[in-house]
Amino acid sequence: MRVLVWIAPGTWPAAVAAAQQRPADDDLLLVAVDDPQEALPAGALLGLMGRGRPPAGAPGLTTQEARALLDQAAEALGRPCRTQVLSGPTERVITAAAVDADRLIISRDGDRSRLGPSSLGHHARFIIDHAPCTVELIWPESIPGLGTIPPLPGR
Repeated sequence: MRVLVWIAPGTWPAAVAAAQQRPADDDLLLVAVDDPQEALPAGALLGLMGRGRPPAGAPGLTTQEARALLDQAAEALGRPCRTQVLSGPTERVITAAAVDADRLIISRDGDRSRLGPSSLGHHARFIIDHAPCTVELIWPESIPGLGTIPPLPGR
């Protein structure tokens, strides 16, 4: 099976952990995105390498930062894989890359303190809505309890 794994700042360790559970004969492709419209300030990647989560609306990676993140993710994966830096609008290039995949592994990139649609950032929401393959959606941290679901409107 061809599996595409989106390696994104702040949530990539969960995506890598899910990829580690895939069968040994799966063809794993780890991708990170250089999105010129969302460039990070110099040196900002150091704070995003899996420690905590980036603030909502955090900017994207440069090509060099994306390559460094992929190298770290591939090492953490600990098994053969391919890596690729994609360039362009994040949600568009991930969705396009999924055309050649049987499965796409992504992590929630929004508010992960409660269940609900806000746990998906705009990139993940677009990708899930448009992916041309099966999507495996991962919680990067522990899953919030059912008590975090908002009440029905008017109650």
